Amino acid sequence: MVARRYPFTGGDMTKKYREGLELARLLMVLSSMSPLFVLWAIRGNDVVPDCYLWLSCALVIIVSSGFLRYRIWRVKKSRQSRSLSIDKVEENRGHLGYLFMLLLPLYADTPDTVRDFAATLVALVFVVFIFYHLNYHYINILFALCGYRVFTLHLSKNTPLSGKSECTLIAPRGRIASGDSIMAYRLSDTVYFEARQ
Repeated sequence: MVARRYPFTGGDMTKKYREGLELARLLMVLSSMSPLFVLWAIRGNDVVPDCYLWLSCALVIIVSSGFLRYRIWRVKKSRQSRSLSIDKVEENRGHLGYLFMLLLPLYADTPDTVRDFAATLVALVFVVFIFYHLNYHYINILFALCGYRVFTLHLSKNTPLSGKSECTLIAPRGRIASGDSIMAYRLSDTVYFEARQ
């Protein structure tokens, strides 16, 4: 078998690419689920006393969203930015809807028994795993509330990014054209963030 080469790095395609920043991506996924934890805290259930439920939900929201803010601050401070030369661009408007479609069943039923509560937690673990595994850690209602949009960028050959020919950009701009060059901060190996000027 003849090994195919990555277009940017000359790497072997038979080797599996492994995304880095595992903890950062996990916390970004949990941050994207903040609305679900808010709804759970408001709704409550008969299994977990309100004080523990509120504390748990608040802890997940504060730690994960705080980490996201810290990560953005950190990459800006350390100037972890790259110039992205864009060959083709796609806007990902449907991904936030996809997030809510997955999360709605988790909120729909009130877990009144220990068994229901355990099933809900296992379903949450499955959703977190799916988002983590598919690198959907950039889907976050906080970005949408701040006016950011999500774009998939197909990069030109003069933009080497760890052997990848595409990445996701979270940007405050309304549109991006082919041929544009954007300076963006690296949140993970495949997700970049353009700060407001």
